[in-house]
Amino acid sequence: MSVIPFTREIEFEYGKPARVSPLIRRVIARNPGPYTYTGTGTFIVGHGRVAVVDPGPEDPDHLAALLAAVDGETVSHILVTHTHVDHSPLARLLKDATGARVYAFGPHGSGRDGAVRSGDAALDAGGDAAFEPDVRLRHGDVLEGPGWTLESVYTPGHCSNHMSFALREEKALLCGDHVMGWSTSVVAPPDGNMGDYMASLAMLLERDETVYWPSHGPEIRDPVRLVRGLISHRKMREAAILARIREGDRTIAAMMPKLYTDLDPRLHAAAAMSVLAHIEHLMAQGRVVSGGGPALDAEYHPAD
Repeated sequence: MSVIPFTREIEFEYGKPARVSPLIRRVIARNPGPYTYTGTGTFIVGHGRVAVVDPGPEDPDHLAALLAAVDGETVSHILVTHTHVDHSPLARLLKDATGARVYAFGPHGSGRDGAVRSGDAALDAGGDAAFEPDVRLRHGDVLEGPGWTLESVYTPGHCSNHMSFALREEKALLCGDHVMGWSTSVVAPPDGNMGDYMASLAMLLERDETVYWPSHGPEIRDPVRLVRGLISHRKMREAAILARIREGDRTIAAMMPKLYTDLDPRLHAAAAMSVLAHIEHLMAQGRVVSGGGPALDAEYHPAD
């Protein structure tokens, strides 16, 4: 498997705003875990009249920290990259406290239909089904404040309604969970889609941002190199899955021990869903077939 140039070191203090660039401050919520790393990073963009990106989980301490960080300022926009429970739920309380409108692609699952359970309670409960933005954004929509401009960049894959935001003044991309510097992103069907994810990564290579600010982990200072590494890694993983099917492994359970030899047990369900996402992509390309649709317990055969 390809080597991805991850960077995992990050300096922060929970609940304390840190200026990470001339226009960006970050406050990290105290919700560390195998999927969130050190916790969800909420970004405050601008000075005086600001935008808040990814308010985070419904945590009163994090809400208090955000309100303290913008004390004396006006929150004009609340932006949500996607509707997982570590990113969007606090938007409701932050809106109540500030009066700002909430902007996002749409409610949970607004970019894709269907339902496949992962078998992992954390993943199955990961969507914020109650979320509804005040303003629905589309690719290319622009939001502005004094001294800052945020362009909406639609990046589905990790989640069907995933929207990144490009801060034009700093050639920076607030990329949510689409690209992370500490780990690969979970792509779990049906709301996650590997074909969409790969296309979104390829689209980023055509853009000119020079730094990425993920919602988990440190900034990415060489984003082109990392994105290319992620694309290569996913292509190699897909080739390995196709090879396992051609060798006679008919189920995801049979493939897992050979595909992941050294995996944190807490991530086993997410890895299985990632394999399912790859198989779904291979089926869409006509390279793999199954008696039914893609599912965790289905049997798979090479199309040839």
